[in-house]
Amino acid sequence: MSRTTVHLLRHGEVHNPTGVLYGRLPGYRLSKTGERQALTVAEHLSGNDIVHVVASPLERAQQTALPIADSHRLDLATDERLIESRNIFEGRKVSVGDGALRSPRNWPHLRDPFTPSWGEPYLEIAHRMLGAVHRARAAAEGREAVCVSHQLPVWTIRRYLEGKRLWHNPTRRECSLASLTSLVFDGEQLVGIRYTEPAGSSDPKNTGA
Repeated sequence: MSRTTVHLLRHGEVHNPTGVLYGRLPGYRLSKTGERQALTVAEHLSGNDIVHVVASPLERAQQTALPIADSHRLDLATDERLIESRNIFEGRKVSVGDGALRSPRNWPHLRDPFTPSWGEPYLEIAHRMLGAVHRARAAAEGREAVCVSHQLPVWTIRRYLEGKRLWHNPTRRECSLASLTSLVFDGEQLVGIRYTEPAGSSDPKNTGA
C-alpha cells in the first residue's frame, strides 16, 4: 500500500481588535503575527513531499495556505468542507462574564453542550472534514497534502478519528495557531496521527475561529 500524509493546518493569528467571535464572517485577515506564522509553517514544510494544498474559503485560511503552495509551486485549491463551524453567536463577544452570554435571551442556546445547541453539530463537522481529508488523500496518494482549516473543525475530526466523544472542554484543545495535525494513511487506512507546533504554542482559549 502507498503511504500518504494529510497535514491539517490551523490558520495563523487573526487581526480581531474588537474581540468578537467572527466565525464565517468575511474580512478577517491574518494579523502581522499570523502572517509570520504562515511563513514559518511554509519553511517548516519546505522539504516535505507536498503535492496538494487546499484551504477553507475563508480569507485567513487562504492566506495561511498560500506560502506553502507557492514554495512547492502548486496551485491553491479550495474546499468548502474545511470552513469554520456555524455558530449563532457569530459577530458578538462571547467571553464568560460579558457580551452575548450575559443576556438571558441567549441562554436557551446553551442548553445542550453535547450537540452543541449553539452551532453546527459536532458530528456534521466531523463528517464534512472526513470527506475533505479523503479527497486530499486521494489527490496526494503516496505523497503529502496540506488542508488549511480552523481550530474547532481540526480538533473535531481528530477526536472523531481517535474514537473519542466529540463534545469536549474548549480550553483543552490541542490545536495551537498554525499547528499541524498530521494524518498518516496506508492506502485508505489511517495508521497514525502526529501533532506539531512549528510556530510555537498558543493559549487554547484563543479560539481564533
